[in-house]
Amino acid sequence: MKRRTSLLLACIAILGASSGCATSGQRAAPRAAAPASPPPPVAAPVEVPAAPAPPSLTANLPALVEVKSFIQEMAHKHGFDPDALNRQFGQTQPQRKILDAIARPAEAKPWHAYRQLFLTETRIQDGARFWSQYAPMLQQASARYGVPPEYLVAILGVETSYGRNTGSYRVMDALATLGFFHPRRGAFFRSELENFLLLCREERIDPLSPKGSYAGAMGLPQFMPSSFRRFAADLDGDAKRDIWTNPGDAVASVASYFAAHGWQNGAPVAFPAQVKGAAWRSLLDSEPKPDHSAAEARQKGVTTPATLAGDTPVKLLQMDELDGPGHWLTLQNFYVITRYNHSPLYAMAVHELAQAIRQRHGSASSMTNRQESRFAPLPGGPEGGVQRGTP
Repeated sequence: MKRRTSLLLACIAILGASSGCATSGQRAAPRAAAPASPPPPVAAPVEVPAAPAPPSLTANLPALVEVKSFIQEMAHKHGFDPDALNRQFGQTQPQRKILDAIARPAEAKPWHAYRQLFLTETRIQDGARFWSQYAPMLQQASARYGVPPEYLVAILGVETSYGRNTGSYRVMDALATLGFFHPRRGAFFRSELENFLLLCREERIDPLSPKGSYAGAMGLPQFMPSSFRRFAADLDGDAKRDIWTNPGDAVASVASYFAAHGWQNGAPVAFPAQVKGAAWRSLLDSEPKPDHSAAEARQKGVTTPATLAGDTPVKLLQMDELDGPGHWLTLQNFYVITRYNHSPLYAMAVHELAQAIRQRHGSASSMTNRQESRFAPLPGGPEGGVQRGTP
């Protein structure tokens, strides 16, 4: 009995040992892998805070935090009476149609289509008549600032059809609407609103009276308030710079603007050009400032006037004509026109209209000049059509 028990225990021991080893020809079971360490946490992307959305359009401007802050700034920086500004903003009317008008993208037109908007028989003839009617003022402004009369007239022709269409929006409404409710350019228009209130105080104008474009451009030459304060001129010496109803002040203001931006008295503006080869293409770029020499343009296949000095700065423009690309060589005075409006199409329209007006004015007979003018005195006479307010 004792022997059987010993034999049984030995068998159990052998079975237990064989269960803990692999049999011959078998691979040992792999040992379980240690748990992997967790990956490092991924940093969350840094969110750049979006620009605050403009407030909802409201007629109660004095209640807006932005308007309250603007009034406080005007009082602190410029000594304005906060109560007076509150009353003026209380009468200001933000308008949805102003935001809609400035949101519409300008229609891109080729030069031959753009040209037809401004080089019309009516605009040329009206420009010649405007010159005849206000010849003494134009001569005085031209002599003072060194800018030819035809370019002063052409600017007014392109901008407002010689004062017929100066805008129907109150400037205060336009600038307040855009300054406090425009989603992207609010800061720019608030700056113009600041300049507008300053010019009204300086010129003794009621801020709620002047009218202009939906963007706040004013008068016959469509000056923005900051341009008015820097460049508007008083031609007749009446201590007022009235670009709304005084043609003399209007043309002198344009001349002042051109002179301040580097107009060269007696210098040409632009020449038609011919091109050959392919090297001239390197002269084309979007920069309006003349940044090549006439000598370089000649070397690259551009035909230039023989009288043009080789070191004269020039710019080559390619314009879309009806029958294909046309080329112009523009100079410093053309660049000055683009400071008034950055579009080269605009500057070329002003240049060609100026030349057409000069030709028409010069060929007008004395009988034509004595005919009754189509330009009646502008509303308000020399005192201006805007209400003068207290300082």
